[in-house]
Amino acid sequence: MLRSRGGAVSPLAYDDAMADLDSFIAGLPKAELHVHHVGSASPRIVAELAARHPDSKVPADAEALAEFFTFRDFAHFIEIYLSVVDLVRTPDDVRLLTYEIARDMARQSIRYAELTVTPYSSTSRGIPDRAFLDALEDARISAEAELGVVLRWCFDIPGEAGLAAAEETARIAVDIGCEGLVAFGLGGPEIGVPRGQFKPYFDRATAAGLRSVPHAGETTGPQTVWDAVTELRAERIGHGTSAAQDPKLLAHLAEAGIALEVCPTSNVATRAVASLDEHPLRRIVDAGVLVALGSDDPPMFGTDLNTEYGVAARLLGLDEAGTAALAKNSVAASFMDPAAKAALTAEIDAYAAAWPATAPGGAPRPATPTAP
Repeated sequence: MLRSRGGAVSPLAYDDAMADLDSFIAGLPKAELHVHHVGSASPRIVAELAARHPDSKVPADAEALAEFFTFRDFAHFIEIYLSVVDLVRTPDDVRLLTYEIARDMARQSIRYAELTVTPYSSTSRGIPDRAFLDALEDARISAEAELGVVLRWCFDIPGEAGLAAAEETARIAVDIGCEGLVAFGLGGPEIGVPRGQFKPYFDRATAAGLRSVPHAGETTGPQTVWDAVTELRAERIGHGTSAAQDPKLLAHLAEAGIALEVCPTSNVATRAVASLDEHPLRRIVDAGVLVALGSDDPPMFGTDLNTEYGVAARLLGLDEAGTAALAKNSVAASFMDPAAKAALTAEIDAYAAAWPATAPGGAPRPATPTAP
């Protein structure tokens, strides 16, 4: 823990400890389970796509983009998000975006990611379904071979688009599918979009072997999380922060081993949580619920997974060992096979045990494991 035994830590010592921890986090092998495909487009890539499609209202200038990505509330975030979605119009756009996301992940020592992809957003804009999937898969294969980042997909329903989008998403996921697909999800606004209406589509996906990972309880109360668990048979919950309001729900999540994918900076940026000081992360962890940290839509929120680890470490008072344990939570909550989980867990343990020899200029990092 980042506390002295006899009292408060001096500001200078605390700053030094934080700098050391940030360095530790930078090289810590990680898995990321809550990050969106289009929402991961860096300003450089968004600007390139905007230049390709000048009829879009998205600015191509990096400084203007920073102002563009300032959200008034969750509804405004969705509006801006969809304007970026509209920039991905061709299979080449899909391939470029996906590979560059993996490049950014490699820089953060992310070894494995389950990327939330919304096929309906692309197929409804005219990209043929198989061309869309081929572009995803081509980028996935190249990213693993060239960058050492293993990508897997969660195809999610954009809830605001209704049952037609759910049908299209289920058709692409179940009737066509692709090698990297592991999960089926539900995103978009929660208010006015009850979880239960999507039950037939989740039943179809889970019967085909996909795992259930809906968003719930971000901008609505704990009942939405209950609905995701009871009606959609959720194995993980995207966000789920309002579960902290219901002790019985927290106890159920802990007992059932249903992880919450928590994204602190996103929760503040979308006004789902008033401030980091008020974030319920500690209550969730103290209740024994498994937490997998995510960055959600990182460039849009001015964050990345390394930053989220630093935020969580400060909120929870973690040292290097505690931060490594947090990283292992995401491995445990992932849909990697047991051998891949064991390999990445062992890499995290080896990195932590060797620290600070693994600091910049120290020993080389262990080899990247291969996931299914």
